[in-house]
Amino acid sequence: MDVLTLLLAAVSVLLLVPVALLLLQVLVALPPQWPRPSPAGRRPRLAVLVPAHDEALGIAATVRGILAQLADGDRVVVVADNCSDDTAVLAREAGAEAIVRHDPSRRGKGYALDFGVRHLESAPPEVVVVVDADCRLGRDALDRLARSCGLAQRPVQALYLTHAPAGAGLKTRIAEFAWAVKNRLRPLGYARLGLPCQLMGTGMAFPWPTLRAADLASGHIVEDLKLGLDLTRAGRPPLFCPEAQVSSVFPSSAEGVKSQRTRWEHGHLGMIVGEGPRLLGRALARRDLRLAALVLDLFVPPLALLTLMVFASWAVGGVLFAVVGKALPFVLASLAGVLLGTAVLLGWLACGRDVVSFADLVRAPLYALSKIPLYLRFVGRRQVDWVRSRRDAS
Repeated sequence: MDVLTLLLAAVSVLLLVPVALLLLQVLVALPPQWPRPSPAGRRPRLAVLVPAHDEALGIAATVRGILAQLADGDRVVVVADNCSDDTAVLAREAGAEAIVRHDPSRRGKGYALDFGVRHLESAPPEVVVVVDADCRLGRDALDRLARSCGLAQRPVQALYLTHAPAGAGLKTRIAEFAWAVKNRLRPLGYARLGLPCQLMGTGMAFPWPTLRAADLASGHIVEDLKLGLDLTRAGRPPLFCPEAQVSSVFPSSAEGVKSQRTRWEHGHLGMIVGEGPRLLGRALARRDLRLAALVLDLFVPPLALLTLMVFASWAVGGVLFAVVGKALPFVLASLAGVLLGTAVLLGWLACGRDVVSFADLVRAPLYALSKIPLYLRFVGRRQVDWVRSRRDAS
């Protein structure tokens, strides 16, 4: 067997790993989810941290939603981080504590969280819940997070869904479906296997000592992903709590959507390239199943990119088969395509039919093709700095 055939076969095998893991997660998540009762016993005293950068438009509604779920002794602290608007004033008027951080040279959510944690040190809570300024809480979300975190003494991640705004086009609706697969089905599948989940940036609950000791102060553009892996490596793997729900809406402006997707996907790919192999080697050396599982989950790229990679492998393998008769790369890539298609179809049946029609799903590869420039920019002009996404339509 020649070198080219071996190389293409190896690429197809590497693609089979994330595809097979995706299918496994979806399959395990498919049985109906019966809501578990909130853990009994005393509810830990909690503080809700809300990092906010120029969120005057919606911060009052977010604060009011949080206040409605607080118990006696709880607090909500808004960190107005490098704001140029009235975020802090409006947060105070809505009933929150608001602290102001101004340091243009160190921008990013991680710095804001670190600032908020230092503020809480004078009267520390038992549990800290992080909620983004553009998010809304589902019913009893804080109670479930606080009790689950207090009982397990581990980080707990709520189900975080992002919805397309009314009248959104196909790309945004497909993004909502892909988000549901990533944030609902995949962590639920892992949870049912007794494995941890990635942190998702909002709806995150932490025991105070765990968050106090964490290295938060960074401008990393996917600080949540990094934090979850760091905590798992330290023996505090996050738990998934799908009964606690947090939601937000995709930006309505094209510029905001582009900025948000670039930050998320470049950050994810940067973690795969920069941290993945080292973390996997450490997990294997320590025989740490939970860390290994979370790193393998990290290796599953964004669904659009995975689709493009599988299609490219299949096309090149098909050409090789047609020209020189070498079938192995084509067969392996075809298998990857079948498994990926099965995972996507099952995911759509589980949580996508209300978002996109089957006809829209069939057109999803066109959506993947439209994202090629985003992935090419990762190679040539990767985004490494945190930039807030514009949410308004102006």
